[in-house]
Amino acid sequence: MKTQSKRGGPAFTRRDFLKTGGAIVGGMAAGTSRGQAKGEALAVAGGSPAVTLPAKERAAIFKWPPYGDAEKRALVEAIESNSTDIYDFNARLEEKWKAFNGVPFCKSHMNGTSALTSMYFALTRELPPGTEIMVPSYTFFGAILPMRFFGFVPVFVDIDPRTATLSVEHARKAITPKCRAIMAMHSWGLPCEMDKINDFAKERGLIVLEDCAHAHGASMQGKPVGNWGRMGIYSFQATKPLPGIEGGMGVYQDREDFERAAAFGHYEVCGKYIAGSPYAANALSSESAYRKYQGTGLGMKLRMHPLAAVLLLSQMEKLGAQNATINGQVRRLNDRICQLPGLSEPVCRKDQERVYYNSNLIFLDEAKAGASRAAVIRALAAEGVSVGAGNYPENHKFAVYSEPEWWHHAPDVPKVLPGCEEVNARAMNVALFRKDCPELVEQYARAFEKVWAHRDALPKS
Repeated sequence: MKTQSKRGGPAFTRRDFLKTGGAIVGGMAAGTSRGQAKGEALAVAGGSPAVTLPAKERAAIFKWPPYGDAEKRALVEAIESNSTDIYDFNARLEEKWKAFNGVPFCKSHMNGTSALTSMYFALTRELPPGTEIMVPSYTFFGAILPMRFFGFVPVFVDIDPRTATLSVEHARKAITPKCRAIMAMHSWGLPCEMDKINDFAKERGLIVLEDCAHAHGASMQGKPVGNWGRMGIYSFQATKPLPGIEGGMGVYQDREDFERAAAFGHYEVCGKYIAGSPYAANALSSESAYRKYQGTGLGMKLRMHPLAAVLLLSQMEKLGAQNATINGQVRRLNDRICQLPGLSEPVCRKDQERVYYNSNLIFLDEAKAGASRAAVIRALAAEGVSVGAGNYPENHKFAVYSEPEWWHHAPDVPKVLPGCEEVNARAMNVALFRKDCPELVEQYARAFEKVWAHRDALPKS
């Protein structure tokens, strides 16, 4: 049944609203949608916003982390158990993560940065101070700065502006005789082209490392990320696809890497091997060279909080469905708006299965769109779209890398990396729809179409 609008005319029901979506999409080629949008004044110019779903409903769709009753019950049960073995939750998570990721060894950590630090320490068994490690500048500082504690030196690699992931082409130009490893960071949940990276690494004798902090559940050619390199890490910070408020995980193909990394930050594992235990496969072996460090480990305490492990065990049950829901909403929106002049999304190969971290990254070509990014964002925001400029860190621009006092060997810092510059000049971050919401997707699509219909009136710079 249709209700009356405040102006006295018939109001659309939700069913009517969804029916119009197909007509809009079908009519775009014939100019139907463009004509309708052209006849509506932009909200930034005093018109009515395209996004009309109530703010409370929108907040529920955007809500993250997705903690609910299941997580509350799990936390209360863990707290009330009064168990001295509460750290068993960490071991349970490690076992579950090994199965999920298809790796032989893993170790939980207090956060992704501590997992990275432990990974670099594992490399010290064969790489001396002064060794250079190739890493994208377009990343979180935690992927680079821990190198300095072990005398390693970053070599900044540019990103491919089509994907915002590491550019193998630039790596070929940037490599030096001292480079012994390369780190791939799966930006915004999109896998790097790991086949090309591994081929390049094999040619040049490089160890492959993976930063999967954004990419829980992503894969390439059917192989999960984190399983392409010799070692890798995940972050479980609150904004990540698998949020534990804080937490990290190191994954390892080689037992010696695992044992060295674990002994660095987990003193408790050095004397805890029990043959036949359910967790023996992910503990230090009885023959481990690191068991003699029982009681001290190798100097750090980087253990994950067990309540973070409780949260993560609960969240893992939902990860696949959550990723599928988010991916579905992104496809509904992007398949439509990326038909508009000047809009595109990061290129995802057919043999890659991506996920989405934090936002839906969209690229704007100002010349093709005929309007500036700032003007487009202002107009979209006025229509009710949650959107911002996608400026992500470019580490080579930070002071800490250009000051020799912080480094065993000072890095050679490039002045400009064009791919990073281009991505940060073109990127827009659109909010992720965390729940199935065809009505809001439709309203977002209409908002973009409306702004594009009036883009000639927007500032060009």
